[in-house]
Amino acid sequence: MPAYLDSILAAHRARAATDLRDLDAAVEAAGSAGPIRSFDDAIRTASARDGMAVIAEVKRRSPSKGDLDPDLDPAAVAIEYEAGGAACLSVLTDREFFGGSAADLGSARAACSLPVLRKDFTVSALDVCDARTMGADAVLLIVAALNDVELKSLLLLSERLSLTALVEVHDELELERALGAGARMIGVNQRDLRTFEVDRQHALALGGSIPAEVVAVAESGIRNADDVASLAGAGFRAVLVGETLIRSRSRPDAIAGLLGAVR
Repeated sequence: MPAYLDSILAAHRARAATDLRDLDAAVEAAGSAGPIRSFDDAIRTASARDGMAVIAEVKRRSPSKGDLDPDLDPAAVAIEYEAGGAACLSVLTDREFFGGSAADLGSARAACSLPVLRKDFTVSALDVCDARTMGADAVLLIVAALNDVELKSLLLLSERLSLTALVEVHDELELERALGAGARMIGVNQRDLRTFEVDRQHALALGGSIPAEVVAVAESGIRNADDVASLAGAGFRAVLVGETLIRSRSRPDAIAGLLGAVR
């Protein structure tokens, strides 16, 4: 099987190695960026109200599935997602592998009132600063992509810049690392990022190991209300859904349908 994560990370680390911007200046600029919408509060409020929060993803393509909707209008999709009851947005900004951009994130955020996660492969402090500067309210930190020193330092920088960090794990060892680093929001990705295969029982198996005070998010492979109900029963407070929503005929109806069994 293709080693997607390895090739994606190699490209991102190669770019990071040639980024010679002054970090102190980037942190200062990021710290003076526009106001934050609380990603964490939005999830807690929606999960208490609806039984589950939906993080709806703006996604043009994927390395394994190819084009999903390459001509989508991020602003129009954001409006549809908000109308359907999404709590937050996730916007792909990786151009090479997913067809996304910082412009997609800015356009989607400007069109709605929802907090926005920058969905990308964060490998450096400058990546975190860029997330804040481009208008993101949250940043993705993938444990499999970072060593322990990097994970801890990027978590601390995210907090300094008022960004929520969604720390993504794939197994028990990565979960231990995330908790040890101080993660307050943990996403369990049911997609193996090296093969892009999905195991829809994966989040259910790991859910019981996530402390109650940590916000648990299930990612990938969520297709219907039954999936959402099972994840809610396992302690998850949010689901991050991309392909199911992007491919749906009515995105507002698709979100309402996901929440139908838990509301």
